[in-house]
Amino acid sequence: MKRYIKSSVSSLEKIQGIGPKKAKLLLKEMTLAEIKSLKLKDKNGRLTEHTVPTLEEAMLVAKDKIMVNLDKAYSIFPQVYEVLERTGTANMVIMKGSAPVAKLKKEFSQYLDKVIYMPIVTIDKDGAVPFVKDFMKQMRPAAFELCYSDPASPMPKKMKKLLFKKSLIWYNTLWPSLNGGHDDEAALKDADGNYGYLIDKLGARIIQTDNPAYLLQYLRSRGLHE
Repeated sequence: MKRYIKSSVSSLEKIQGIGPKKAKLLLKEMTLAEIKSLKLKDKNGRLTEHTVPTLEEAMLVAKDKIMVNLDKAYSIFPQVYEVLERTGTANMVIMKGSAPVAKLKKEFSQYLDKVIYMPIVTIDKDGAVPFVKDFMKQMRPAAFELCYSDPASPMPKKMKKLLFKKSLIWYNTLWPSLNGGHDDEAALKDADGNYGYLIDKLGARIIQTDNPAYLLQYLRSRGLHE
């Protein structure tokens, strides 16, 4: 049985002293034992004491504590699901992908009643509205991850109206290209103008962040989180 590495560290640029181009080549050539001999870096590039977990190890640590977002698992989901079954964690996973609903149902229909599936859609590209409407008609997902890069795009507010009281809206604030410039770094300088904008103006109910403590502090200051 192959062992699958946790997707969020799927290349070695986050691990000691290896550049991104060489890292992606090396990872395919290394054994699990060799990968585990390396140390992970933190977001500031400093080495930590942590090694790379397998997906199974990570799921067992997370079990009954948090939901886990698997946004790089689409192409290997049958193998990933074996891990989820073995660890008893299928009900705490959010699987994400950008495939149209017809393709998704054709490829993964046997899993869609066992995990939470959330579509990812780049809303300032052609076809975004039909993409969302097809999902709403055939699956009614719990949430959509909406991505847009143009701060002047009218689509975020259009999507807010389209999804109101139907599905939740998820925004990713890791990079400015995913949220019209309302990212984590901008929010550190102006939380209201960035996290607040996504919540109040664009209807965000879920925010994916690299600064969870800061976001929680902001939400609690507004009475939006316990």
